[in-house]
Amino acid sequence: MNEESVNTPGVIAVVGPTASGKSDLALDLAEALDGEVINADAMQLYRGMDIGTAKLPPSERRGVPHHLLDVLDVTEEASLAAYQREARAARDDIQARGKVPILAGGSGLYVRAVLDQLEIPPTDPRVRLRLEREGEKAGAEEMHRRLAAQDPAAAIAILPGNLRRIVRALEVIELTGRPFSATLPRPEYDTPAVQIGLLAPREELDDRIAARVVRMWRDGLVEETVRLVSEGLLDGRTAPRALGYAQVLRMLEGELDEVEAQVDTVNTTRKFARRQESWFRRDTRVTWLPYDAPDLKEQALAAIAGPRSLTP
Repeated sequence: MNEESVNTPGVIAVVGPTASGKSDLALDLAEALDGEVINADAMQLYRGMDIGTAKLPPSERRGVPHHLLDVLDVTEEASLAAYQREARAARDDIQARGKVPILAGGSGLYVRAVLDQLEIPPTDPRVRLRLEREGEKAGAEEMHRRLAAQDPAAAIAILPGNLRRIVRALEVIELTGRPFSATLPRPEYDTPAVQIGLLAPREELDDRIAARVVRMWRDGLVEETVRLVSEGLLDGRTAPRALGYAQVLRMLEGELDEVEAQVDTVNTTRKFARRQESWFRRDTRVTWLPYDAPDLKEQALAAIAGPRSLTP
């Protein structure tokens, strides 16, 4: 295919589970289409969280501009509303300069916040803190039962063990008097877009995740975490929960030994990857391609040029 002939949509999104190769394909497409990458990984927003998030160092970005990397201190809380505002501003700026915005990452709601007509409901730290304390006492399952009584549709969409999202849903219901499910993203593009999903067989993905965790430890994840602790990591609400970092923190506290921390990181990351795949699989607009196809870039370009380019 002649890359210059590709009729690109407003936004290209490269999505899928962790360790499936999204960053590499995003770079390939950026080089082919004169594009710039917008990060859609919530934890790569944080400065200094490099090894544990598999953030591409500048030397490996092939000169392609990247946006929404390293924009938060570890003491700050990642906000979906702030991300939506900044990512859409980056998208619009890239397009205004005649370039192609390429969204890349596995944080499903962040992807939807850029692509879709998504209303971000209000938040109140006092209400959330009260609900979090109630959740700590009652447990996630009891809070999920409370949510099911108030908003059955939201309870179906949120896993019973995901206390953070349960609390958020209850917070929105209390603040707005409306069901949280009414604010969930609708599969309606805000701007023309194409989504490319990378698919890997489960066993292969599991192996890639295990190899990545070994590499993270070898490259200095423990030392990186110690440094981040000195910069206030433990004071943050979001960053300390990141995969890998959370396990290293437990290791530093003596709760896990090093082997147990690595094993827990692998197992937790595998479960996270399955949730990511399930999330993106629900979106029928995604074109799925084999992550290891020798002509992956060409297949992606064909999908971008084809009839799957949808308008709002």
